[in-house]
Amino acid sequence: MSEQPKLRLGVNIDHVATVRNARGGAYPDPLRAAKLAEEAGADGITAHLREDRRHISDADIEALAEALTVPLNFEMAATDEMQAIALRHKPHAVCIVPEKREERTTEGGLEVAKDENRLAHFIAPLREAGCRVSIFIAADRAQIEAAHRIGAEVIELHTGAYCDAHAEGRFAERDAELERLREMASFGHSLGLEVHAGHGLTYETVQPVAAFPELRELNIGHFLVGEAIFLGLQPAIAEMRRLMDEART
Repeated sequence: MSEQPKLRLGVNIDHVATVRNARGGAYPDPLRAAKLAEEAGADGITAHLREDRRHISDADIEALAEALTVPLNFEMAATDEMQAIALRHKPHAVCIVPEKREERTTEGGLEVAKDENRLAHFIAPLREAGCRVSIFIAADRAQIEAAHRIGAEVIELHTGAYCDAHAEGRFAERDAELERLREMASFGHSLGLEVHAGHGLTYETVQPVAAFPELRELNIGHFLVGEAIFLGLQPAIAEMRRLMDEART
């Protein structure tokens, strides 16, 4: 098998901010984590500014936008407040995600098919400002078609169900979800969309997804921040980078 194009790694630093906020101080600094991630081989940095500011803060986004030399992927809900912040900073990419105040983490993909008109109007100014617009969705044909219709350039497939099934030993469900992800990555690519994936990926689960030839980027955060406790952030990221590269050969 010939070598495939390099798969980009976006490192999500949200949970560095979670640790910082547990004490209410300034340490650990998400910007420092982002710079270390750059040095370890990250191709981009992802940060989700939530409505309730439970981890990443407005000041973090400002610091990242000013200091990063790799692209910033700004995860955001489809609200007027977040649109205004994105238009002020003009990050390389914005990823529109569903957000519920009571959830611990993003629980599923965005419902695009039932909200096409609003979302199409919502993303238009972001595209005009030069931001690449990505939509975080389930591996579902109707959602992918809707994302394409509203003018998104990128889709990010939610890998959480696949990772949860693996962690819980539900291997038949895991394999079925992996096949669904594979099929929908191919379908999204056939529509001219750039295909990314993320949520819950670990050293054990990353390679089958990374092997999808249509995939161009993985976004991984919580697992890497957790592994950093044991290995250090740069070695944790370097090992993920190694596994991703190995899967592409």
